[in-house]
Amino acid sequence: MSAPEDSPYDAPQRFRVPLPDWVAFLDATRQQHPTGRSPRGQVLREFMAWYMRRPGAKMPTRPPAGPWSEPTEAPAEPKAG
Repeated sequence: MSAPEDSPYDAPQRFRVPLPDWVAFLDATRQQHPTGRSPRGQVLREFMAWYMRRPGAKMPTRPPAGPWSEPTEAPAEPKAG
């Protein structure tokens, strides 16, 4: 699947995150970015630009604590062997 030629977005990328965290991240990002195509994508792009030290990039602002701040049960890592 690719983005239309006139789209400012590239084709979707895969990023593995436990589903409860992905849903909670959406809720948290909607607090800071209530509109837009994908608030999660916007925050991830802002973080990546900051992490790579791109000129003018700033660390994304975090929302205040909310229900997303509670830890979720992450699936156990498979044991090697």
